[in-house]
Amino acid sequence: MKKERAKPGSHSGAAPGCGCAGQASGRKAVAVDARIKTANRHRLRRIEGQVRGLGKMVEAERYCADILVQVAAVQKALRAVSRELMRNHLRHCATQAIRQGSGAEAEAMYDELVELMDRHGR
Repeated sequence: MKKERAKPGSHSGAAPGCGCAGQASGRKAVAVDARIKTANRHRLRRIEGQVRGLGKMVEAERYCADILVQVAAVQKALRAVSRELMRNHLRHCATQAIRQGSGAEAEAMYDELVELMDRHGR
């Protein structure tokens, strides 16, 4: 009989594949690097301001190329947040699932990481 692998994010009573702490209201990271959290919170607040500024530029019918430059800046800032989230995920959640989880949990984490790289790669 073929053994079914745990799917990352599934909460069918088994521990989630990512090694995160499963909860009824959602998953939580195993650990969060305080430096990464602080930096990401600051980046996200700055990004919020940039996005509000983009809205004002569009409303004011600013030159398209100027708006596109600002859109590119927001995208770059979001990639920086994503990179730091991935760093934290690899350092904590993925490491725990691979080192301490069952074989199925480790396989689920490998699948999750490949999917994340595919979705978030450039």
